Amino acid sequence: MKCYSLALFCLTLAMSASPAQEARPIASPETSPAEVRRLELEALEKLADFALVPPELNTSPLPRYDYDQLDYGMTIGIERTPGGRLWACWVAGGDSPKAFFVLATSDDDGESWSKPRLVLDAHSDDLPRDRSILVGNLWTDPLGRLWLFFDQSMEMFDGRAGVWATICENPDAEQPIWSEPQRIWHGVMLNKPTVLSTGEWMLPISLDQRGGLGAFKGCFEELDPLRGANVFVSTDRGVQWERQGMATFPQPDWHEHMIVERTDGSLWMLARTARGIMESTSVDGGKTWSVAVDSAIRHPVARFHIRRLRSGRMLLVKHGLSIDRHEGRSQLTAWLSDDDGATWQGGLVLDERKGISYPDGFQAPDGTIYISYDRNRATDGEILMARFTEADIMQKRLTGPKSKLKLLISRPLAGR
Repeated sequence: MKCYSLALFCLTLAMSASPAQEARPIASPETSPAEVRRLELEALEKLADFALVPPELNTSPLPRYDYDQLDYGMTIGIERTPGGRLWACWVAGGDSPKAFFVLATSDDDGESWSKPRLVLDAHSDDLPRDRSILVGNLWTDPLGRLWLFFDQSMEMFDGRAGVWATICENPDAEQPIWSEPQRIWHGVMLNKPTVLSTGEWMLPISLDQRGGLGAFKGCFEELDPLRGANVFVSTDRGVQWERQGMATFPQPDWHEHMIVERTDGSLWMLARTARGIMESTSVDGGKTWSVAVDSAIRHPVARFHIRRLRSGRMLLVKHGLSIDRHEGRSQLTAWLSDDDGATWQGGLVLDERKGISYPDGFQAPDGTIYISYDRNRATDGEILMARFTEADIMQKRLTGPKSKLKLLISRPLAGR
């Protein structure tokens, strides 16, 4: 990490408060403003190359990353291994350039959880700016391997960032072994892949349409034609991922897109925008996508969760006591559809409180549904789990012997 030049260090450090204002003394008085900005962008793009360095996987994170050292909690995802172990991942540090990943496990179906078992923290005192790991997900593939997807970027989003993956082939072991992280492509991802009826695995990757944020605004303009809600496909069980196509949305807000395959073979994409959920459809396997339209599913500017269940129904977890309304990030509710999302039934309230958000989940082989989410990220910082069934959703109350709500996965304890 100490190999970068002193000149680059000085330039990026000088730009730490206001790049456009403080970088100019480095140029000569005759340098035009356009040339100064070009030099600034060139330096920032070189700085962003530090996000191309694989992060270290910290499999012995205690005591440095124990709960009494953590003060923030934003859920990333939850997954089940073939042996029944649950893995949960969340963000510590903040929804900010200070972000890093923490993972814990449960061997009793979510009743109790371990201390942190894996941490991905890409920060370094040797870097002049923060390098963050902010979003991603956990996914058990059809082969039983546990994937941890994550993004890595300088600060919040350097205009390119990158989606990485590490794979664990023994996630039920006492000492799980994770592969060396491999970079898949630019951008970020927040939702699990979809296994299509063709056998292909489809991965949603967002390359933000707004470009770089903060000081990095304007960086990597050559990527502008690729900015949107991209989909990548693997035909070789995740060895390689190829870009298939892309949908774009007006007023995008991180996309956070999810994809389900309808019974007619078409693909239905739902995405987060400043207008709420919008949707697009592909009838050629994700190569091309229809013009985005507002969804009938009304939702705040926040993550939602949709997936196909083993019964053939679709599951939707959203905010609000009805499909066509919401009251912000509260009333997290589960719904079912028998007609590919045309209509929705049920309405099991998983958590009625304010300050809850970011559902993610899976369905176990016995049909039980598991959803993780967070509560009051910067204060309570709780990561929570709901465990329920399709019957619970339809009856709008818990009826199953294993069904429980508001199970605690983690809570940061620093300063308490």
